[in-house]
Amino acid sequence: MSATPRSTLAAPRRWFVAALAALPLVAAAASAQRGAPRDPNAPLPAQPYRFEFLGPATGGRFASLAGVEGDTSVWYAGSASGGVWKTTDGGANWRPIFDSQPVQAVGALAVAPSDKNTVWAGSGEAWAIRESDVMGDGVYKSTDAGATWQHMGLRETGRIARILVHPRDANVVYVCALGRTTGPQEERGVFKTTDGGKTWTRSAFVDVNTGCSDLAMDAKDPQVLVVGMWQVVMKSWGMTSGGPGSGIWMTRNGGGTWKKVEHPGLPKQPIGKVGVAIAPTNSNRIFALIQTLNQGSLWRSDDAGATWQVVSWQRALIGRAGYYNHLAVNSGNQDEVYVANSSFWRSMDGGKTFEDTRWGGDTHDIWISPSNPDHFGLTDDVGFTVTTTHMKQRRRVVLNNGQMYHVAVDNRVPYWVYSNRQDNGTMRGPSDGIERGTPGMGPQGPLFYGMTADGQRDWDHGIGGCESGFTIPDPNEPDVIWASCYGNKVTRYNHKTQTARSVQPYRITLDSPPDDIKYRCHWTAPLAIDPFDTETVYYGCQVIFRTNNKGQSWDIISPDLSMKDPSKVKPSGGVIGDNLGQFYGSVVFAIAPSKVERGLIWAGTNDGKVWVTRNGGTAWTDLTKNVAGMPAWGTVRKIEPSPHDAATAYMVVDLHTNDDRRPYLFKTSDYGQSWKSVVGDLPSAHPLDYVLSVAEHPERKGMLLAGTGHAFYYSMDDGAHWTPFQSGLPASPVTWIEIPKGWNDAVVSTYGRGLWVLRDLKALQDGGAAASGATLFAPRPGVRRAREGRVDLTFRAADTAVVRLEITDAAGRVARTMSVKPRLGINRVTWNLRYDLAVAVALRTSPPDNPYIWDEPPYKGKDTRPIAHWGIQQPQTQGPLGAPGQYTVTLAAGGQSFTQPLTVLKASDLATSDEDLVASTDAQVRVRDRLTETATVVNQLEVLRKNIEDQLKANATNTAAVKALKEMDQKMLDIELILLSRHDLHSDDKWFVETYRTYLSLLWLAGEIGSGAGDVAGGADWRPTDSSMQTIKELEADLERAKAAFKALIEKELPAFNARMSALLKPIT
Repeated sequence: MSATPRSTLAAPRRWFVAALAALPLVAAAASAQRGAPRDPNAPLPAQPYRFEFLGPATGGRFASLAGVEGDTSVWYAGSASGGVWKTTDGGANWRPIFDSQPVQAVGALAVAPSDKNTVWAGSGEAWAIRESDVMGDGVYKSTDAGATWQHMGLRETGRIARILVHPRDANVVYVCALGRTTGPQEERGVFKTTDGGKTWTRSAFVDVNTGCSDLAMDAKDPQVLVVGMWQVVMKSWGMTSGGPGSGIWMTRNGGGTWKKVEHPGLPKQPIGKVGVAIAPTNSNRIFALIQTLNQGSLWRSDDAGATWQVVSWQRALIGRAGYYNHLAVNSGNQDEVYVANSSFWRSMDGGKTFEDTRWGGDTHDIWISPSNPDHFGLTDDVGFTVTTTHMKQRRRVVLNNGQMYHVAVDNRVPYWVYSNRQDNGTMRGPSDGIERGTPGMGPQGPLFYGMTADGQRDWDHGIGGCESGFTIPDPNEPDVIWASCYGNKVTRYNHKTQTARSVQPYRITLDSPPDDIKYRCHWTAPLAIDPFDTETVYYGCQVIFRTNNKGQSWDIISPDLSMKDPSKVKPSGGVIGDNLGQFYGSVVFAIAPSKVERGLIWAGTNDGKVWVTRNGGTAWTDLTKNVAGMPAWGTVRKIEPSPHDAATAYMVVDLHTNDDRRPYLFKTSDYGQSWKSVVGDLPSAHPLDYVLSVAEHPERKGMLLAGTGHAFYYSMDDGAHWTPFQSGLPASPVTWIEIPKGWNDAVVSTYGRGLWVLRDLKALQDGGAAASGATLFAPRPGVRRAREGRVDLTFRAADTAVVRLEITDAAGRVARTMSVKPRLGINRVTWNLRYDLAVAVALRTSPPDNPYIWDEPPYKGKDTRPIAHWGIQQPQTQGPLGAPGQYTVTLAAGGQSFTQPLTVLKASDLATSDEDLVASTDAQVRVRDRLTETATVVNQLEVLRKNIEDQLKANATNTAAVKALKEMDQKMLDIELILLSRHDLHSDDKWFVETYRTYLSLLWLAGEIGSGAGDVAGGADWRPTDSSMQTIKELEADLERAKAAFKALIEKELPAFNARMSALLKPIT
């Protein structure tokens, strides 16, 4: 079951955000009791064993957008690293349609104008802003409107900025390829196909350091194209935009030949990124948005590129051009020009002056319908906006495509997850559910998230820090949260006071060239809390800082740990500086204190250095030379100290920004004196096969988990062999992995699709999907939370025959039985800690006051009807809620039986004692059982009375028979009316005329001591009150009276009646 992403319609000049993320639930069994009463033995569909999305409910950057000409209901949106999404209802609902592909960064989208079913997707983030930008693996094509996709080549083009399809021939396609940007290569420029992607030719090429940044086609003559070329290189230590390769080229024969556009009116070298556009209504008018230092911003030609003049010097149009620098001209007005930058700018005078439209922030792509100038859309760092009314009304769309740098967990029950999201900030939320809220604009303006349907916040956002860095809870006090941020920012947040304090060790370094500051602190500066002394916190620049007084003061505990190469410590940006810390070279990138040995700290840099100290930083040992097989200048992304052995650690080294995309993963077992590769059989052929993260299982030595630029793997033999496991997880980069101790889960952060969890790694430990035969895996702990609970049960099925799960509590009672329809292989069922339902009353006779009830629409054609009354649905559809403690789970499958113990823990925020919760469950079960007994008596009476009712009709003319039948029916009704009121028999929920009898009183009592009913708050989280327990005794006495009367009826009166009337009537049974 899943909710569908939704969006809202925004009024002009205001920015409302609303879109419910795609939030999959993990098991049908968990919701089995949510609807009308049902047979608990009816087979439930099992869910596959897979990753589950946790949050955040909203995400981030979209790089590309494509509408469908002539159809305002269909849009395609390309996430920066979260796949392709589609809507078919104008943007109200969205679904991901690219998740099965091995890459999720989508820099370009295009729908063939002559065939709306043909959709092209170009992979890779087509900008140069930070080393975490994600490359692609070429171009993809769908011929069924996105239902299926085929890879069409250009694998090494790295980053595709634009795709153009011929307006009348869908087989003619142009691809604007920037290249990887991490090294010289031939696969750059403009590529063309004339056979729908079967073959490609490189149509335009400048040199191995220059790629295509933008491409435009003449709307009146598709043989005319203009291309912006961009010379750019991106390394971990710097991005250089600009050079002699940057410029403008044109073709007038469909790419057969290209000519560089040169004119004195154009800027002189050096220039950087170039964006281009041709006015659809006037082929002579061409615009060029060019990154320059001081020569202007926007140029225009009014004679088809022969001559040029600068029309705007507005610097905001080309700010951070490596990230933005896109423009478009409205299809109905040659003077209406749009520029996508940190704001979305519009000119109504041909580019001379621009105003901030406030239609979006940090904007990227623009799509405009060729025939309808009111139908267009734009993307930005938080989502995208679409309109069919020229932005008089617009729909703002935000989806769950968060780019998460790291993830951390705390020690609560259930544990919470912590992270920071690019273009948003820090957050945390419970691990046993999903962030269910929709985002919006708060009354003061800032975005808020995590609001559930009833207004209750289930995730916390804005807990210090910022979009980058780390967010880590204090292990002893999870409401104290440390976070790092770009610009040398560190915060300590106290959730109890909901305040964050700035505690950075040095002044803010935002915008500073790295060679102009004392301490270089990276965009994702490392932060770590000492496991042995949680008052001690470490923070890394090129040195490591330490505080042990909550950030009041810091001391430096290491020398400069980098290579100290001045060529790697220099300003970034090229033509215009871009120094936010994302390209600071020669900095500490990883700090990892051991959880086994006090004072043991590992550290790594982004220029390939590895260090260790065993005395808390007094002395450091350089281990770099000991790492055999590690190329120079790599980024040490993560060091994982073994939780089993102090001398052992695992190290991830990433060289993809050095144009080396192979996986590097090393292990030491002697405190770093020697290292060996544990890459094993990890694949290395795909452009995204480089490793980003690793974790060792805290309870199973040698079980490793690894995340790459597009996949998740596990190893059961310490890295000798690796097995991919991608079920449910989109192929976004897996940036961090945590295994919460005691839970046997894998929590991962992805750079493109938020946070995910794979619950119960026991299934992988015991053979995984490759193993055969039925089995029940030892379950991870369940959790009893306030008013709810969750237990995940994982089993392997040898076939698809129905299996049976039975859960028994510590008292020996059968708590829950579930018949499950499995899939072949590993299956997952989630038990919501609810015991089996009580038997429900099924009325079969006509009520004394309404002989025509079976003609009423709710009951016509049915044999039975329920008791209906306002407020009682909840106790009718929810069984008793279980308590913390020990349970036993049994799986019956294929004639075999498998049993495992189960522990249910009490949530940390549930203050009630275990003893009181057990008392609550006992009372709920007691009431449930009395409800079952009541319903059993009523249902048997209803069967008997239905028999009498039928015989009354059949013997209507027999006075003696009628008299005898009515007398017996009255005796039965008198017993029934001890348990039900006359009004209950009406099945009408809004008549308030009679005192409740036993059955309704028990239902309301079930709500009172359970999870509520109507306006009754409930009491499942407390020991039942003395009044409730007294009420149980009183109702049990009424029930016993009815049972005694029923017993006498069945054993004496009814047999005597049947014998006496045997000559006239059939037996009443």
